[in-house]
Amino acid sequence: MRLRALLETDALGLRLLGGEDELDRSVRGVMTTDLRDPSRYLSGGELVLTGLAWRRDAADSEPFVRILAGAGVAGLAAGEAELGDIPADLVEACARHRLPLFAVHETVAFATITEHVVRQVSGERAGDLAAVVDRHRRLMTSGPAGGGPEVVLDLLGTDLDLHAWVLSPTGRQIAGAGETSLPGPVGAALAGHHLAATRTGRRAPHRATVDGTAYSLFPIRNTGRGALPASRDVRESVLSDWLLAVEADASDWPPARLDLLQGVTQLIAVERDRRDAARTVRRRLAQEVLELVQTGAPPAEIAARLRVAAPVLLPGLGSAPHWQVVVARVEWGDAEGRAAGGAQAGSGASGSGIAGGPVAQALLEEILVDPAVTGPDSADRIAVAHTGEEAVALVPLPAVGAPAPDRDGERAEGPDQDPALHADVLLAAVREPLSAGLADDGRLTLGVSAAVHSPEGLRGALEEARHARRVAAARPGRVCAAGHHELASHVLLLPFVPDDVRRAFTARLLDPLRDYDRRHRAELIPTLETFLDCDGSWTRCAARLHLHVNTLRYRVGRIEQLTGRDLSRLEDKLDFFLALRMS
Repeated sequence: MRLRALLETDALGLRLLGGEDELDRSVRGVMTTDLRDPSRYLSGGELVLTGLAWRRDAADSEPFVRILAGAGVAGLAAGEAELGDIPADLVEACARHRLPLFAVHETVAFATITEHVVRQVSGERAGDLAAVVDRHRRLMTSGPAGGGPEVVLDLLGTDLDLHAWVLSPTGRQIAGAGETSLPGPVGAALAGHHLAATRTGRRAPHRATVDGTAYSLFPIRNTGRGALPASRDVRESVLSDWLLAVEADASDWPPARLDLLQGVTQLIAVERDRRDAARTVRRRLAQEVLELVQTGAPPAEIAARLRVAAPVLLPGLGSAPHWQVVVARVEWGDAEGRAAGGAQAGSGASGSGIAGGPVAQALLEEILVDPAVTGPDSADRIAVAHTGEEAVALVPLPAVGAPAPDRDGERAEGPDQDPALHADVLLAAVREPLSAGLADDGRLTLGVSAAVHSPEGLRGALEEARHARRVAAARPGRVCAAGHHELASHVLLLPFVPDDVRRAFTARLLDPLRDYDRRHRAELIPTLETFLDCDGSWTRCAARLHLHVNTLRYRVGRIEQLTGRDLSRLEDKLDFFLALRMS
């Protein structure tokens, strides 16, 4: 609002004493003070109300007015209740500093003026911000965004005095206004509150209190054209959606302000969709490399594809001398609420019918981001593919023992650092919020390979990461991880057996059984797996397979006849065990 509008409101009882040429100044707030130096509480644009208790003699007016003018206040209103007429020295000081001065009649309370100004300013700000948000939405839906989420967050701060942050589902800060950052533990706690509330179906915004401060949490979803249907299972998106955390309690907000914040979230959702689309190249590169590795492509072909991928995934390095593979799997309980958990969680598809691969892909892209680096673009060096129910990340590393790059991509000075990923470190900061999102029917398991330095090692690294994930799946808990160093000795060695040796070994032992199963549906391979898993116990194996012991003996005899092996001998049992693990 303008200062001029104050004179047009009779109920305020204001009388202009000077500064008529400055009445078009904008009023952005109001402050009451009787301090001799209130500068620490001023940010500019305020109408300052004072009862003149700071004035002891005429010499006090000049420094007081000089401080106000230097702070950029819009005007000064002095009450007549204490001294009667406003002192001439104050009028003169305001004239010298071109500061508009009003007299407040003794019958008018400062609270009346404050309430009027706040009501007018808030209404105008909300209208202006809504127009800006609408304009930005139109721009962002038709072309590249200008400034990203930070622009609208700055508007919330300057025009509505709302501090807000965009957070990932793990609580990592993606965007914030100005220089104010949300502490990591606070972001993680807010994300946990949001995910838990979303899983229970509570209506947004969700209210949360962390360290004595109230926040309102708004989901960021695109509800416009191209958005997914609202009826989809919330579990498909709960672990990938961003959220808007506002430092305020929105429970008593008017509908107009809630609608405005919903518009802000849709605006940010457009940007989220655009940045997701930008990940397409990295995802495609990871998918191509993964398919080559899984199909046993020649190392030279894999190396050629890696040379294409390295500059995209690790700018400035040229090529990545070391790579790690991370495998993740998300599983949900079935419709009756039976949760995927325990040792069985790693063995089958999710009972809920929800595709686990895309969910795990989005989660892995988030987990692999350095939590110390804010902003959505910090994920630019992560390439994640998904196949079936699991997601696979191809992570390029600088040379082990070489200084790791700093935030700007430059080589850091100082002692050598090991840039390799470690399973326990990856989940340390995200376990709490993700557990809230997984609730009672979801589970995340993750495995990390050792670093390899050649294309020939990627096949082994992939299998090593998958073995590590199975180790994690055997543990209790909603969020579990395991690294290559936790694998048993035989599992650690298996991934590095040359491919031709692996194929010849498994074909010699298992191909006769597979051929027989195809022709007769005899289930010899499942019988062999269960027999070895039961340590050769006829009784336990028969019970698990729901067979009579004589039927089991017949199947084992057929296995021995087809392969020329004796399953009573430890050496032959071990050969079959290794062949099954390598197949």
